[in-house]
Amino acid sequence: MSIVNQGRIAIFTDDPGWHGKRLKQAFAARGYQAQYLSLTDCRIDLEQGIGGVVLPGFEQRLPDGVFVRGVPGGTLEQVILRLDFLHVLPAIGVPVYNPARAIEKSVDKAMTSLLLHQAGIPTPPTWVAESAAQARALLMREVARGHELVLKPLFGSQGAGLRRLAQPADLPPAEEYHNVYYLQRYVGAAAGGWEDYRVLVIGGVSRAAMTRKGVNWINNVAQGAACEAAPNDPELFRLAEAATRALDMDYAGVDLLRDRSGRLTVLEVNSIPAWRGLQSVVSGDIAGMLADDLIDRHLRQAARERCA
Repeated sequence: MSIVNQGRIAIFTDDPGWHGKRLKQAFAARGYQAQYLSLTDCRIDLEQGIGGVVLPGFEQRLPDGVFVRGVPGGTLEQVILRLDFLHVLPAIGVPVYNPARAIEKSVDKAMTSLLLHQAGIPTPPTWVAESAAQARALLMREVARGHELVLKPLFGSQGAGLRRLAQPADLPPAEEYHNVYYLQRYVGAAAGGWEDYRVLVIGGVSRAAMTRKGVNWINNVAQGAACEAAPNDPELFRLAEAATRALDMDYAGVDLLRDRSGRLTVLEVNSIPAWRGLQSVVSGDIAGMLADDLIDRHLRQAARERCA
């Protein structure tokens, strides 16, 4: 790969940690200086900003590209403002990886489920409602059919807040879940234990995959799951790539499970996935793959268009 000099990348994150360090090293190896930046420090200034936007550290020249490693939570107004920057930067010539709309679609589990369903991608039966009475009636119906439900926060990650519901008394007050019940039918793993798959799709292609074996029914690495290299399964990779296309993502961490009937189903699609556990079981440098994809498909493409 030829080295591009003087390039600069903004990595949006409030906690660079291991991932930020790996990305910074990967971009440096490719001739790009990466700088960490919090979306909370950005502001709109129609008089002084470039295109109305002020990014600390980039006041004189905007970055060549932006890699999003985190969007901080806050009030509705704060979150909308932070997403505003991700929306406006491409309009003034700065590619954002993943783009704002992809992040919005994946952070909202209800929208993810809808888009997967509309694309014909297998995903567990899902119901989302504000009414506690409707949620209880659904739970009673599913229990009568021999099913359990999983209650998830509409906005959440790393397995936090997940509950299995086996009877109507298990349904918590709506306030505990911000007055929205996101419910999925519980799908047990084919192996009889607790395991699922994480596939990392980059630039539309599955580049790394692992099997996660949980200490309980929640298979997230953050919840203590062990990581193993995933089998070379074309159907696993095909579904992960299809799910990524359905949400129009540059890259994604796709969670899948093979149910008791042997059928693969997509559980979640993550637009800001962690990959430390995945890196431990694959030989390729994941941060380098991500940096290459951003540079090759976005920065070099933009340069070619400017020269055309």
